[in-house]
Amino acid sequence: MPVYEYVCRNCRHPFEELVLASERPVCPQCESADLEKRFSVFATASEPAFESPGAAPGPCGTCGDPRGPGACSLN
Repeated sequence: MPVYEYVCRNCRHPFEELVLASERPVCPQCESADLEKRFSVFATASEPAFESPGAAPGPCGTCGDPRGPGACSLN
């Protein structure tokens, strides 16, 4: 069941709604059905990728910058 983001065209109230296939949501503030569906970014729960110790780059060999090799050229 998807959660959609809406903005009411009547009162401009933004809200999220869990919408079933045949349901038509209404604004929880003014109960208007004149809604604008918004694009939204979804979040996922995932495990971080396995990183072995020492996977992070060491300091730059030229200047010692702790951001890693080549970081001194970013300044």
